[in-house]
Amino acid sequence: MTQTERRIYLIKELLSEQPRYAGMEIPKNEQEQKYLLRSLFNIRMPKAVSEEFLKIQDAYLKDETEKKGITELTDLQTIQDNLYLWRGDITTLRCDGIVNAANNQMLGCFCPNHGCIDNAIHTFSGVQLRLVCAELMKEQGHEEETGTAKITPAYNLPCKYVLHTVGPIIRGRLREKDNEQLASCYRSCLELAEQNGLKSIAFPCISTGEFHFPNDKAAEIAIQTVKEYRKRTDSQMEVIFNVFKETDYEIYRELLVAN
Repeated sequence: MTQTERRIYLIKELLSEQPRYAGMEIPKNEQEQKYLLRSLFNIRMPKAVSEEFLKIQDAYLKDETEKKGITELTDLQTIQDNLYLWRGDITTLRCDGIVNAANNQMLGCFCPNHGCIDNAIHTFSGVQLRLVCAELMKEQGHEEETGTAKITPAYNLPCKYVLHTVGPIIRGRLREKDNEQLASCYRSCLELAEQNGLKSIAFPCISTGEFHFPNDKAAEIAIQTVKEYRKRTDSQMEVIFNVFKETDYEIYRELLVAN
């Protein structure tokens, strides 16, 4: 099957699960088809799917990621010993684990085509990720607490694992509790990564953006927490600080060069 044939198949299968969209016409434009497919991935509730669907979905997603271009950890340059600063799409990074800035439900972003990292990771990992997250939440019996973390396979992403952590949401003045919870996110992910034998991990800017944590303070906490963990545990894990915006890149670069 071509990528177009796979995309049309996936759209038709996902539409068939949604009676309210019966009879919806599939756009002829490639980009509009991609928007529709991503939207359908985003709104799909966690449930089992056929082996044929998974086979075609996996081939489609892996091809899409290959087209975007995969960045190897070996392509990056350290800014300090075993510490990297990289501006790029975390869903295209090949390392042992990437961190997802999740919400308390831990099921991914249900908002069609939303620009958050949670949406991107769940989209390009595939429908398996939401299903396994739902199973973890069902087993746990309650929503994920802020500052903690869970680990899952990465499925169709270039990395091996996804570590999901829930950062604090800032409403009004920044409190010391918010700082402590954000630091806990980084510690929880590092500890969980070590427990599972990961040798490298990539962190996004947790809690900034949609969760409104001040970018400069968030970066300061991220770097400080990682360094304190490495000193306390003598960890040799390679840590990538992944940023998407130029402003965050400059903030992290200044902090890392200065310390």
